[in-house]
Amino acid sequence: MERRRFLQASVLIPAALAVGGIPALAAEADGSLDALADELDDSLFRPDGLAYPIATQPTVSKLAEGLDRALVLGGGGEYYVAWYCGFFHGLFEAGIDAPALADIIVGTSAGSYIGSSLASGHFQRLRAEFEFFGYFPGVFARLAPVTDPNASQLRAQKINAAAKDGTIATRRTIGHAALAADNHLNGSAVERVAAFLTGDSKTDWPAAKMHTSAVDCYTGERIIVSQATARKNGIALAHGAAASSSLPGIMGPTLLGQRFCMDGGICSNPANVDVVAGSKRALIITLNDGLKPPFLTGIPHPIGENIRQIESVGTKTLWIQANPPDVNLMDPKEIAPALKTGYDRAKGEADKIKAFWGEA
Repeated sequence: MERRRFLQASVLIPAALAVGGIPALAAEADGSLDALADELDDSLFRPDGLAYPIATQPTVSKLAEGLDRALVLGGGGEYYVAWYCGFFHGLFEAGIDAPALADIIVGTSAGSYIGSSLASGHFQRLRAEFEFFGYFPGVFARLAPVTDPNASQLRAQKINAAAKDGTIATRRTIGHAALAADNHLNGSAVERVAAFLTGDSKTDWPAAKMHTSAVDCYTGERIIVSQATARKNGIALAHGAAASSSLPGIMGPTLLGQRFCMDGGICSNPANVDVVAGSKRALIITLNDGLKPPFLTGIPHPIGENIRQIESVGTKTLWIQANPPDVNLMDPKEIAPALKTGYDRAKGEADKIKAFWGEA
């Protein structure tokens, strides 16, 4: 018996030393593996600088304090990627280059794709190179699921849809299901389209103002990738956008540094507007108010309250909602209509945006 205990200890000691010493044995013996996991999350992953806690009270963001113009782009599936492209195409035609004027851009899911493309200047090149409304539907269709969900994907989708709150424990549960889902059929296609839309598949993160959001599948933490943290962790702009769009059971998860991450909208601040709190003004564009369908998660999305919190610290806001019909946001057939709808909407919002962006 004593020899068996000695052999067991001999196997465990090197592993304990590798993660910080013998105390790991005590933690395991005490049954406190959750505590050990939290300790390792802090000691091993905190230095990467990617975790950015979601503000639950009005708080000035260290990323936006003192900046003038902020642009926040929320998520909404393939439908909304197309809507955004039509919308910004229309704004450019009206003489408004909102992304060029912004000091910081925060993109989530669909907003991370278009924000990255706009911030890097790639969207303007795509507009010049392709017949806009004829070419783009086929590109976006490649982002949409091409197969019926398998059992592991269906589990992740159902758990995500059944969520009733945005606590970190809920985000972990959804994230663990996302990690366990077999999404390999969609992975490579998503990476290729992400590189095409953002113009970056390497690790230089060319757009300093661009910030993408995601959620760490293992810890449930909110992740914000900036140029500084991207370069520190070897993250390409395309990967930041792909992670932000990794909807559980449909796409991804995507590796950012050493963290597997899912869609940045899988939280109670789905457009991550708290990241721009403290900027002078924020143009916020979301699918809807978060309280009515279509939905991509069961987590409540009180976007109006999120916006009121940043207004309470002095940020002026202009909030534009696409408000589509209750469509399937992942259906390729909705892409062409979304492009046209976004384009038409830009014509009606252009003067309002011009006035807001030009305020003293």
